[in-house]
Amino acid sequence: MIFVFFSDRWRAKVNYRRLFWLDMVAVGTLINLFISFAALMLVALGGEPIWAVLLHFSTLPYNAFLLAAIWRFPAVTPATRLASSAWFVAMAVV
Repeated sequence: MIFVFFSDRWRAKVNYRRLFWLDMVAVGTLINLFISFAALMLVALGGEPIWAVLLHFSTLPYNAFLLAAIWRFPAVTPATRLASSAWFVAMAVV
């Protein structure tokens, strides 16, 4: 089932608006915020900072996949590509 999720997005079998707005902006942002909060909690509870950094950046492959999936769509507008790139940079920082 998880393979179908990634395969459909990679092969452009879902609407790119759904991929951008739901998968990337809504769900992706929530996942990134949750993981960043968990990394901050790990540091606050006295955990090793290296583990917090690794946890924080653990979503980077998923974010890169979403960005690449958006860029692969043939009908994507330049504005959507720019917005998805900005989202990727913002999630890497947050």
